[in-house]
Amino acid sequence: MSQDAGGGLSYFSKHQKIHPRIVHGRFSRLRVVALFLTLGVLYVLPWLRWGDRPAFLLDLPRRKFFLFGLVLWPQDLIYLTALLVLLALALFLFTALAGRIWCGYACPQTVFTQILVWIERAVEGDRAAQLRLRDGRHALELAGKRTLKWALWLSVAAWTAISAVGFFTPVRELLAELLGGALGAWESFFLVFFTAAILLFTGFLREQVCIYMCPYARFQSAMFDRDTLVISYDRARGEPRGARSRDVDPRARGLGDCVDCTLCVQACPTGIDIREGLQYQCIACTACIDACDGVMDKLGYARGLVRYTTLNALESRSTRVLRPRVLAYSALMLAITSVLAVSLARRVPVELDVLRDRNAAYRETRDGRIENVYRLKVLNMDQRPHAFVLRATGPDGIETDYEADHLQLEAGQVRDVPVRVRVPPASLSRRSTEVVLELTAEDDAGLAVHERTRFLGPRPEPEREHEARDDEDDHPESGS
Repeated sequence: MSQDAGGGLSYFSKHQKIHPRIVHGRFSRLRVVALFLTLGVLYVLPWLRWGDRPAFLLDLPRRKFFLFGLVLWPQDLIYLTALLVLLALALFLFTALAGRIWCGYACPQTVFTQILVWIERAVEGDRAAQLRLRDGRHALELAGKRTLKWALWLSVAAWTAISAVGFFTPVRELLAELLGGALGAWESFFLVFFTAAILLFTGFLREQVCIYMCPYARFQSAMFDRDTLVISYDRARGEPRGARSRDVDPRARGLGDCVDCTLCVQACPTGIDIREGLQYQCIACTACIDACDGVMDKLGYARGLVRYTTLNALESRSTRVLRPRVLAYSALMLAITSVLAVSLARRVPVELDVLRDRNAAYRETRDGRIENVYRLKVLNMDQRPHAFVLRATGPDGIETDYEADHLQLEAGQVRDVPVRVRVPPASLSRRSTEVVLELTAEDDAGLAVHERTRFLGPRPEPEREHEARDDEDDHPESGS
């Protein structure tokens, strides 16, 4: 609770903006590397070309997903489902092993917040300069620097929005339409939406998104255990805290290694004190580790007062890396990845659906054969045109009749092809017989699909005689 302006008590305190201190160290360098890798995917991937098309494009209007040499259609939605399951399992596995490492190194909220914080520091100065600007005595200077800062933020957000929409609309076409004033409605909406979202969440709200809005912060404890690698303060080594000069022996004064400089708190982007234990607000950015290691180096103490460790290790117990949940997540990921890889390797970019003509079950041709009519829906999902050949297997003497030019499909073309299948009556031993329709490309024998269907005909004579005998057995004539 806090006291409001009227002197009463309020259950909500006013949010105080956090100005994290600049720290340098091994983990900050790792974060910079991770930042450039993630931004490289976002900013570079839409510009890559694969032949005459983008290398990566989610073309929703044409219902095609281009992934370098692979083209996926809505019929391949199972692959997207498997990918999402893999990503979820990967998040669970990494969390079980190393806590919120995703949040600290690769989360878009963290990455873009770091970029905007860099811009803010370049314009307004370090933490001390920013606090000085906001003391109320530098209003004009603060307004000028804020205008420049928000202009730079807007440029970054707008370019990021263009890159994000470039995954759905070819980025070169998008820029041409944007500069020519011919931008479509949905592209305009999402450009504005992404720009506003980046400015709001990473420029204005910042740590409040991680603390109050992100659901991951709330359920992460369900994936942690005492063997999870987390950022912790070594209380046994650091307490009791106290200031001292460099040449003073802390043990002689009954002090721990913590000098209570609060640099770990000043460096934290969410404003927590890691010395109070693991907290859900911690995003594992490791800024507190770099800050504390810097102080330990200056004092000549060993690093690691704040470090990556486990709760068991802090209590001098053994840490298990291979534990049931880790093995379960790993086994599931390996199984799904294997099935996905085999399925993609065996994938045939042709879709064949067989529909029976509902007007008549069958008919008898002039030469006495039994004929069924089917409608084939053929989709060529390959990037090259193909001419296909249709074959039917089943009863002896089975034949197909169709227009050959109807099975010549361009890349991405879908066609409805009427097909007549004829079978001699003598080859039909029952009223319904299974047949297989196989479609094969003339120029590539490996490009083949097949579909099973039923061939209907009249009830064979032996079957009718057998049913007649069954009727006589069920209803015998009465005698005197």
